[in-house]
This record gives sequence, C-alpha cells and structure tokens, in this order.
Amino acid sequence: MLPQAAHAVNPWVALAYLAAGVCFIFALRGLSSPATSRKGNRYGMAGMLIAVVTTLVTHDIASLLEIVIAIAIGGGIGFVIARKIAMTDMPQLVAAFHSLVGMAAVLVGWAAYLNPAAFDILIDGVISPVSRVEMGLGIAIGAITFSGSVIAFLKLAGKMSGAPIMLPGRHVINLGTLAAILALTVYFTADQSIWIIAVITVLAFVIGFLLIIPIGGADMPVVVSMLNSYSGWAAAAMGFTLHNTAMIITGALVGASGAILSYIMCRAMNRSFVSVIAGGFGADGGGDAGDGAAKVDRPWKRGSAEDAAFLMKEAGQVIIIPGYGMAVAQAQHVLREMGDLLKEAGVTVKYAIHPVAGRMPGHMNVLLAEANVPYDEVFELEDINGEFSQTDVAFVIGANDVVNPAARTDKSSPIYGMPVFDVEKAKTIFFIKRSMGGVGYSGVDNDVFYMDQTMMLLSDAKKMVEQINKALAE
Repeated sequence: MLPQAAHAVNPWVALAYLAAGVCFIFALRGLSSPATSRKGNRYGMAGMLIAVVTTLVTHDIASLLEIVIAIAIGGGIGFVIARKIAMTDMPQLVAAFHSLVGMAAVLVGWAAYLNPAAFDILIDGVISPVSRVEMGLGIAIGAITFSGSVIAFLKLAGKMSGAPIMLPGRHVINLGTLAAILALTVYFTADQSIWIIAVITVLAFVIGFLLIIPIGGADMPVVVSMLNSYSGWAAAAMGFTLHNTAMIITGALVGASGAILSYIMCRAMNRSFVSVIAGGFGADGGGDAGDGAAKVDRPWKRGSAEDAAFLMKEAGQVIIIPGYGMAVAQAQHVLREMGDLLKEAGVTVKYAIHPVAGRMPGHMNVLLAEANVPYDEVFELEDINGEFSQTDVAFVIGANDVVNPAARTDKSSPIYGMPVFDVEKAKTIFFIKRSMGGVGYSGVDNDVFYMDQTMMLLSDAKKMVEQINKALAE
C-alpha cells in the first residue's frame, strides 16, 4: 500500500504542516530581496525538511528503505548539479527543475488513477468525482508545465532559436486545445475510462509546447515565473489527490507567488500577461540575439579601454547597467573589481537593474550578488532613472532593449511602452557589445549607439572590462 492519510486526526501533524507553511511564507519574504535571499533559502529548506519528515513519520510506508534511497539519489544529483552549475546557466536550470515538478504531478496523477485504493479515493468501487477533477486538472497542469519548461530550457540553453516561432492559426489551435482539455475533464467526472485521461495528458503536453514556442527570448523572465506558477498549482492539485496538507499549502504559495511575479514582470514591460502568452515580445519581426542588424548605416564613435578608464576615473558618478551580455561573458566579477577601483578613486558607483534584464526574474541581481557587489549600490529602475541627468558616465554592459529610447518614441516598435533607463541623459555613455551588427532580442536598432556622447566598446564584455581595470590600475 502507498501512504495513507493517517495524520488527518492528529493535531500534531497539522501543527507540523502549519510550521512548514510558515517557513515557506518566510522563505518567499526573504527571497523578495537579494539582501535576505540566503535567509529565505534557509527558511525554505527548513520548511521542506519539516514537511518531508512529518509525512514519513506519520504515514504507513511500504518500504522506508526504498524511499530513503530515492531521496539520497535525488538529493545527491541535486547537490552535484548545484555545485557545478554556473550562475549564468541558472535560468535553464530553473526551467529544467520546473519540468521535473510538472512530470512528477503527471506521474502521481496516473498512479492515483491506476491504483485508486492506495490513495483512498474510491467510493462504491469507483473513483470519486471530486478526485477525478483534481486528478484531471493536476495531470493537465503538470503536463503543460513539463512540455512548456522543456521548450523554455531549450531556448535558454541555446539548443533552439530564441526567436518567436509563429504557427499559423495558433490562437485558434491553443484555445481549441484548452477547451478540449476542460471539456474532457468535466466528462471524466461521469466516465472514468482510461482513454479520457490519456487524451487529457496528450493534449496538455501539446498545449505546453504550443504556448511557449511563440514566445521570444526577451520575454523569458515572464515565461520562467509563469512556469513556476504552473508547477505550484500542479503540486497543489496533487496535494488534494494525496490528501496532503503540506503539498496543498506549498503548491498554493508557489502558484500564487509565481502568478504575482508574472504580473509584476509584465507590468515592468508595460504589457498584459495575455499579450505575452499570445505572441511574445518580438512577435512582429523580432529576432534572436545577434540575428538582427542595424537598419541604417549611421556614423558612430568607437572608444577604447583607456578612454573609458580615464573618463570614469574623472567622473563624479558612474551608473552601471548590466544585461544578458554580461551574463554570457561571465563578467560580473571583473565588473565588481572595476567598481572597487573607481570607488578607490573617489567615484560614486551605482548599479541599475531592469526588472526584465537577463533570462529569469532577478537574473542580474543574482549575478551581482555572486560577485559580492554591495546591496546598497544596486537600484531598481524607478529608484535610479531620475539620476541619469546628473550622472557623468552611464556604463552599459551587455544590455540593449532596456536602454533603448525607441520604447518611448516609436509606436511601431515591438518594445514600445516598456519602461527603459534614460541613459541618453548622461554626459557620457560607454556601450559594451560584441559588434555593431547585433541589435538585441527585440531586433530593434538603438539610437543610443549613434549619439554624440556615446562611445562603443566593441569586444567581449569580460575582456573589455579586464582591459579597463588594467588601465585604471595604471
């Protein structure tokens, strides 16, 4: 027999699950800020430990040894991956973890269907209608999470193009597939034939692919937070099937927080969540990173590491704007060294972080925290945007769309309406990018490249900052 809900009448078990839930709430609170993120992680680990131990102690386990071995294997794999993974690969790692949560929900749902007696969901020899709804929704959400996360992983890891892939009639196909899943779930309450749950599973896998394929690389932060929300709701649905309070609480917290985060990310791009899911950021002609090209051959000025070092050392304030190019080049450590050298010279250094910079929510914050950049030097867009007009140097490293004034001036631009940094108001702009050919994930040319106060530093971000550091030290 699989676990039974023997804890239902035990108040101590309810208290333990409540304590786990409180830990998870503190974890979410801690993770809301880079300064408290480590403490938040510890709360999350403590809450999960309480929940797992409580479940194992209070349930009749068929083979405790098998479960311990499974935990040891999974924990060992997770430990090795966490030790080896580079911070720049965190977005695809998060997507991969979401896919595992989704597949776990699918497998639990199928296990409950194939052996309902073990889950105590039988009424008069058939699965209860309520359990069938929970099962159908859990499997559907889990399958969508799995297949969507696989596509997100492939896009983030560069295994497939990050450009939106537009299928003809995709909106009709998506709506029709979702309607079919809901209709079959309702029908499943009256008929528990295996073909119904099998079709729900297949359709859910398909719609997961279809929902994520049209989304471009610049919308990946929203996709990651959205998939995080899906994984939470899948876990909550399976919690009802398993009669496990901890899973319900945890899943609901993850689902709700992911949904709120998705809303915040969409608001940061000044677009609706539905528009992101329906079309993606660069849906009307955007391209993958490096695939676009400058639309007009315009004059621009090339700078050098020595130019940047001299002007920044003479500046009163330097604002650094990091983007995904910094992550790809793994330049966060040398960038922090540059900031330290400038501060030693009496320069005020600040870091400006856009909410959608990178490939997952908080990507730039994570990288700067890894490089031990002081938290009090890191500012969000609304807190620092007013300072560019009084700033001597804006130092853009690997960012493009988040500093593109077309978001304010060009109504035909796919990024129109997205709040961006006012870097063009700074006295001098240094812009690090690999070449003048690439124009970012949105595929939009950037007027900042050609401004009189802009100097283009064409190079790998890490190599260029290393040269600047050398010039500063000399």
